[in-house]
Amino acid sequence: MQYDTTIELENKTEAYSFQEVARQANGAAWLKSGDTVMLATVVVETDEMVEGDFLPLTVQYIEKSYAAGKIPGGFFKRETKPGDFETLTSRIVDRSLRPLFPKGFAHPTQITIMVFSVDKEADLQVLALNAASAALFVSDIDINKSVSAIRAAKIDGQLVLNPTHSQLQNSTLDLYLSGTKDDLLMIEMRSIGSENVEIEPTLEPMVSTHLSNAMGEDELIEVLAKSQEVLFSANAEYEKLFSAFKKPTQPLQLLTNTLDETMVAYVEQNHRDDIKDAMNQMAKSERSSALKSLRKKILESQSQWDEIQLKSAIEHLKRKQVRSQILNEKVRADGRGLRDIRPISIQTNILPSAHASALFTRGQTQALVVLTLGNEKDAQMYETLTDDGAKNENFMVHYNFPGFSVGEASPIMGVKRRELGHGNLAKRALEPIVNTEGKTIRLVSEILESNGSSSMATVCGGYLALKAADIETSDTIAGIAMGMVSEGEKYAILSDIMGLEDHDGDMDFKVTGSKDGITAMQMDIKLGGISLDLLKEVLYQAKEGRSHIIDIMLEAEKKIEFNDGVLPTSEFFHIDPSFIGEIIGQAGKTIREIIEKFEVAIDIDKKEGKVKITGKDKSGIKGAKEHIHAIVNKPKVAKIKYEIGDKYEGVVKRIVDFGAFIELPDGTDGLLHISKISKDRVENVKDVLSEGDKVTVEIIEFKGNKISLSMV
Repeated sequence: MQYDTTIELENKTEAYSFQEVARQANGAAWLKSGDTVMLATVVVETDEMVEGDFLPLTVQYIEKSYAAGKIPGGFFKRETKPGDFETLTSRIVDRSLRPLFPKGFAHPTQITIMVFSVDKEADLQVLALNAASAALFVSDIDINKSVSAIRAAKIDGQLVLNPTHSQLQNSTLDLYLSGTKDDLLMIEMRSIGSENVEIEPTLEPMVSTHLSNAMGEDELIEVLAKSQEVLFSANAEYEKLFSAFKKPTQPLQLLTNTLDETMVAYVEQNHRDDIKDAMNQMAKSERSSALKSLRKKILESQSQWDEIQLKSAIEHLKRKQVRSQILNEKVRADGRGLRDIRPISIQTNILPSAHASALFTRGQTQALVVLTLGNEKDAQMYETLTDDGAKNENFMVHYNFPGFSVGEASPIMGVKRRELGHGNLAKRALEPIVNTEGKTIRLVSEILESNGSSSMATVCGGYLALKAADIETSDTIAGIAMGMVSEGEKYAILSDIMGLEDHDGDMDFKVTGSKDGITAMQMDIKLGGISLDLLKEVLYQAKEGRSHIIDIMLEAEKKIEFNDGVLPTSEFFHIDPSFIGEIIGQAGKTIREIIEKFEVAIDIDKKEGKVKITGKDKSGIKGAKEHIHAIVNKPKVAKIKYEIGDKYEGVVKRIVDFGAFIELPDGTDGLLHISKISKDRVENVKDVLSEGDKVTVEIIEFKGNKISLSMV
């Protein structure tokens, strides 16, 4: 492969070829970085245009198993539906490139990124966006801006840009930025809890190895400033190098503004109050019905007008009214001030047969989050190209958005990209505060009603479901969606945006975290960029709103009543591995006795000394733990070398039909057969012996590891 150009970036090199492969696509870029090779293509249906005010762009990121020398697992030995990582990467590329397309671009466009070879240290999400942007830049579409990505990590307190896959595993920060040479377009961030904390063997509950590590606003802004400086410089270099390979631009028709100014003027003059009343119908379905009724009312007197054009005129005036009222009056459509949070109500454990549940309602957004607690075997297995083998996901957040939540009569189908993305955001928000050692946690968020910020309701409801399951967390986490309206120099930042403000506003910025800092965030800008000073203002306003929500959540937490009898309870602790044989006992006798007596399940890691006790009764778990504690703290007795003919005093530990098991001085058990108890015939052992009796016995025979005894 002949490479047309090479660019040296922070901690990596990228080589591009534009002229050898996929030459029938509108644009194509073959990218090699290390041992990673991927192809990005752009295809545009130049003779077709879709109706409606949206960009018909589809992005598909596809990983080939052969890229890592693997054969697909399962029954079918070929790639099938995309995995979660592929879907999330497709979303990242889509959200980064969508702002580049001019308004009115209505030609169906497909961007495909295929991974042909993989370097296990590669950042595939960064490379995927860079390759797709390069293909778009050199295509015959009239787009002349480069968008690229950069990832920032913090390792041992030091900022590392474009970290390797291994470095990222040791980072406390994962920050993904995309933008042009002038503006930030998208941010994805998660704070990673500190892992691999060394814990001394102890009988105390295991300390969480995941600390919240929420990042403060000022520190985050500092990281963003340094990262965007490198990002902007890289894009300037991309544009300089790629310009020589751009195809001649072909003229493509754009949908023009179809607003009929006569209609706009008429509706504004005669029905402005009607539009304002419709805006006050906060639910999407109610608002749509009100606006539809208004259209029909107007058409009764203006029957010659086209209904589609009238709909556009009304939508234009609605958007203008929403933005004007916010900017000039500092009042939102539902009467709130710019910083006000909608009313919040919380109910916990309303599902009696579920392990735990929380119903979180904020305004007209409602999430029912249900928690199920399992063991390590319930984890979700997954494998990515950069992994050596399969891994287990012990903390899952699944987000469902049925049509009825917004009043739509739509069937419930498979998981959509948006649902997967929102669930992933909630997972990133909550995972740093939860210790999953020895267990698997699944949170399912069912959105029952939605008017904006449903992913943030999932975060809040998810935290409360964790507490309703009596799961220890290192901090209290809430989420809030921020918005903005901007016209020229004027702008207004909105806390806890509803659907109307998301649709007609300029920003959707989701921030999650504690009162002290941020655990995850996701930002999409419709303006074309945002300054760091403005971003800092948004972050601090989000912190204020988040603190308000957390205070309400903490009050609800005090009132939680657990689903006793349904909720599995677990206790984790460490012991000195040398005591494990004592706990298990001969042929598992001791551990079986503990399990039966206290009605618990016990898992022991023989190598590391980890003990997990699970049961439905806390008193049983406590009793089992104390019993193990007593065994561990009992002074060790040196093992005796037994010989035939030796006599010892022992204790009757267990009576069976055919005799009794006698515990000898060092804890070893021997069998006293019923025929060896007395010279006289014994019909029932219990007529002669009782558990706990002290008896003197003689060793008469060895059968493998078993000792046979006779009464002296």
